[in-house]
Amino acid sequence: MNQKPSEEEYAGDAGNYIRLVPEGDIIDILLAQGNQMTGLLASFTEEQGSYRYAEGKWSLKEVAGHIIDSERVMTYRLLRFSRGDQTPLSSFDQELFIPPFDNWTMAQLAEDYRAVRQATITLLRGLPEEAWTRHGTANHSSITVRALAYGCAGHELHHVRIIRDRYLR
Repeated sequence: MNQKPSEEEYAGDAGNYIRLVPEGDIIDILLAQGNQMTGLLASFTEEQGSYRYAEGKWSLKEVAGHIIDSERVMTYRLLRFSRGDQTPLSSFDQELFIPPFDNWTMAQLAEDYRAVRQATITLLRGLPEEAWTRHGTANHSSITVRALAYGCAGHELHHVRIIRDRYLR
């Protein structure tokens, strides 16, 4: 799928992430991004993984866990909508998902990231062409399957930028 979603394919905050994604085939973008993120996670020590740039902020491990779990949630929505399920899906409280990650090693996070990204790629490769423009409702907003796929990539780009700016000083 080489075409970025149009603004009619999403609403709300999704556009903030989608606009970060370069032009190109989303599967190729996700594959390249996966290689970069795997290398980035592998480069961190356990001490770096526990670093918080300010009181009350997530540790680097928690940011990595958030990226992983958010992709899980987005691809779950993507799967449901791609199959034609029109059941509205609620939002999720990202803070509820964070607690376990400070107890994980960087190697565990890298392994989990690779598994989730591979599952995303496999899912996207198996979608029939007509599924990409199907839509559903998540967080009270309409969104297409294509916009969710680009949202996965853009969400990671957003957080990698934060990692580079605030955690790697």
